[in-house]
Amino acid sequence: QKNGISNGTLYKKTFIEHFEQAPMYVAVLTFLGFGVGTVFGYLRDFMRAWGLEKRNIAAERKQQKDFVPLYQDFENFYTRNLYMRIRDNWNRPICSVPGPQFDLMERVTDDYNWTFRFTGRTIKNVINMGSYNYLGFAETDVNALKTVTIELQKYGTGICSTRQEMGTLDKHVELEKLVAKFLGVEDAMVFGMGFATNSMNIPALVGKDCLILSDELNHTSLILGARLSGATVRIFKHNNMQSLEKLLRDAIIYGQPRSRRAWRKIIILVEGIYSMEGSIVRLPEIVSLKKKYKAYLYLDEAHSIGAVGATGRGIVEYFSMSPDDVDVLMGTFTKSFGAAGGYIAGKKDLVDFLRTHSHSAVYATSMCPPVAEQIIRAMKCLMGLDGTAQGLQRVRQLGKNTRYFRRRLHEMGFIIYGNDDSPVVPLLLYMPGKIGAFARRMLEKNIGVVVVGFPATPITESRARFCVSAAHTREMVLNALDELGDLLHLKYSRYSKSAHPELYEETRLELED
Repeated sequence: QKNGISNGTLYKKTFIEHFEQAPMYVAVLTFLGFGVGTVFGYLRDFMRAWGLEKRNIAAERKQQKDFVPLYQDFENFYTRNLYMRIRDNWNRPICSVPGPQFDLMERVTDDYNWTFRFTGRTIKNVINMGSYNYLGFAETDVNALKTVTIELQKYGTGICSTRQEMGTLDKHVELEKLVAKFLGVEDAMVFGMGFATNSMNIPALVGKDCLILSDELNHTSLILGARLSGATVRIFKHNNMQSLEKLLRDAIIYGQPRSRRAWRKIIILVEGIYSMEGSIVRLPEIVSLKKKYKAYLYLDEAHSIGAVGATGRGIVEYFSMSPDDVDVLMGTFTKSFGAAGGYIAGKKDLVDFLRTHSHSAVYATSMCPPVAEQIIRAMKCLMGLDGTAQGLQRVRQLGKNTRYFRRRLHEMGFIIYGNDDSPVVPLLLYMPGKIGAFARRMLEKNIGVVVVGFPATPITESRARFCVSAAHTREMVLNALDELGDLLHLKYSRYSKSAHPELYEETRLELED
């Protein structure tokens, strides 16, 4: 269940992650559930083909019957017959700020989730356990957003140009200097979209005759960037240093296929916190390997920057390491900073190269000024440059909430994945029928959650993913989860519940003004 590493030369504190295996009967019932769903799916496809059931899905015209089908293929089978049964649990429109609570637009379906209609009613004060608002900076407080309002009035909403043309403003320069100072590096460059920060910059850094070693659970933006680069991509097992070292050793010994020439570059792509597993990268070991084999390291801190580390400076600070140990530091502002966009940071030579060669810098519209100001506001708060200790308080609060929430779920008997310090908390549901049941029951209790199933996860590991925030209170959802776990029989853990007393005596964990 636990994977712990004691204090040693690489780790300055115990590193514990949980990946408990489900009992065998759960795996059997999960496969059986998908099997039954598949059988009925084929039956319904047969009925649709013969006109016995209404066809709601897109279909080719008769004139195109000899064409390669666009819609009716096995890749769409899951969407047609399984996803549509529980589609009401996704894409729910909210109509308020995604703070610790939000308002939800009520919708209903008359055709089993093929279409929806809005009732005109609003579900008020739904507890938000799905947004990446780790530090609570997604807020509407007038005083907090005063500087953002000023910048909105001064610059407007859009730039209408790229960074290389007329889209570089003084706010961008100010933000980039602040990011570099915050991270402790020479320089940084910001981009208007977090996803594009990966997918559009990796191709600028590597190309033909280069080798990318990518963790098997890396985010789609990293995968897309690797594919677009034209480099050779090899996958190593998640957080498995033996697998990574074998690939590094083979790359050095054998070089490129056929020619056996040495690779121009070898770059390792990893994330700080993995968004579906809640696990934390083994950074000290990876840095040791990359130095040993003379490789480069690209670290995606989308979920970790602001969320971990004593002062919110991410995984590098969490492990008490130097930023110089990582060649390319990447992160996003869409989560802990309550804004949008991303950054690449590191040596000045690296950033200067990207200012010229990055596809995002050349072709994408610049970050809008109010968003830049929101990031500056949040980052100054974290750094204490606003004259308060509120930023540090939020970081500490998030850490307390995360450890408490994870510990209580363990005690209740749920199987959860990830590191004890990760604010991303996957709770395993396994069976496909329980995905919809869990999300619907939670909404009935006024709690909004994100549920995830195959093919976004392995077929036997459907889950609910909770994102803990500094703005959450202690017992917001735990009582409801305890009741629902008993009702839906979700407490699969075979390990005895903890007999330890409560770590904290407080019953509420709200931020103080």
